[in-house]
Amino acid sequence: MDLSDSIVHQTSFSLQFAKLVGSSLASDSNLVFSPISIHTALALVAAGSKGETQKQILSVLRSGSAADLSLLSSQIADIVLADGSSSGGPRLTFANGVWVDASLSLKSTFKEVITSAYKAETKALDFQAKAEDARQEVNSWVQNRTGGLINELLPSRSVDEMTRLVLGNALYFKGAWDQRFDASQTKDSEFYLLDGSTIQVPFMSTKEKQYLSSYNDFKVLGIPYKQGEDERRFSMYIFLPDARDGLRNLAEKLSTESEFLNHHIPWEKVKIGKFKIPKFKISFGFEASELLKTLGLTSPFGQDADLREMVDSAVGGSLYVSSIHHKSFVEVNEEGTEAAAATAAVVNMLKSIRLFEPLDFVADHPFLFVIREDKTGVVLFIGHLLNPRTAV
Repeated sequence: MDLSDSIVHQTSFSLQFAKLVGSSLASDSNLVFSPISIHTALALVAAGSKGETQKQILSVLRSGSAADLSLLSSQIADIVLADGSSSGGPRLTFANGVWVDASLSLKSTFKEVITSAYKAETKALDFQAKAEDARQEVNSWVQNRTGGLINELLPSRSVDEMTRLVLGNALYFKGAWDQRFDASQTKDSEFYLLDGSTIQVPFMSTKEKQYLSSYNDFKVLGIPYKQGEDERRFSMYIFLPDARDGLRNLAEKLSTESEFLNHHIPWEKVKIGKFKIPKFKISFGFEASELLKTLGLTSPFGQDADLREMVDSAVGGSLYVSSIHHKSFVEVNEEGTEAAAATAAVVNMLKSIRLFEPLDFVADHPFLFVIREDKTGVVLFIGHLLNPRTAV
């Protein structure tokens, strides 16, 4: 398995899914989600599945085998998602967990894969008699591993006496900008909403050179995070359409052209003219199974689900994925970015134009943003901002 090819496939899934979430669940709201979190949750399900169920997951994730998925997840966890705070880089936490009903035991082969490749924590819970306690325990685990930013990942009644397993993960990212913005330069200004109205919100500003590229109908700004002593390079990218209502068309381009993201990363610092980006904070959660079905992933969610590789019991033949819950949070201010995400699958029975003039970058209307690791190209978070004032 070639890591770079696998990451290209993973990014392709990420951008396609981002378009789907944005158009169907967040067409009139701010959005942030973590494709790597959802990808890993599905990979955990693939590790415990067989037949058509596994085949569909591999197809949607564009992977050759469950073993390839496990290797990819393991390498990303080790290379991309390792904590870098001790050497001055971003603080990162990524953890997987598998909770199984106390009446069942995990198959040894499944347990070996999830604890070695996915470094998952496993625990037995009494879903049948104490479903609400079990739900709260999973939520507490997520909250602890996301710095308290994600709570109530599993909503009320998402776990009941028929639940047999919960597979989940949590991701926390906190990075300081390589060049922090001077808070004394932050000023209120107009932000144009999609309906044409305007609101006053705080904008950060600077006169320093920036990583900025200009294309026919959009611009891309790259803001690097302070890096540690390793090879990794984390950045936030803001894709700003020229048109105030150009977000949808830009999202379409991003999702349909497989190398669009890589081909539009600004690598040079340029002089800037007017420069404004808003401070913002977004929290977004959704249940992913219906969206995944539209991508062709139906088998895990129905009566024909084949998840027999998860548990040592005849019950394994009647397991299916009842829901996949995801929640993300991101905050962008003068200091940097704090972001977190979590996903849980609940299993129940049954090219740049070269310009030498200073470039303006005034993000005073809806835009897309991506947080990624640049050496590998792994995307940690994707989102769009429609209204910076919207409360979390």
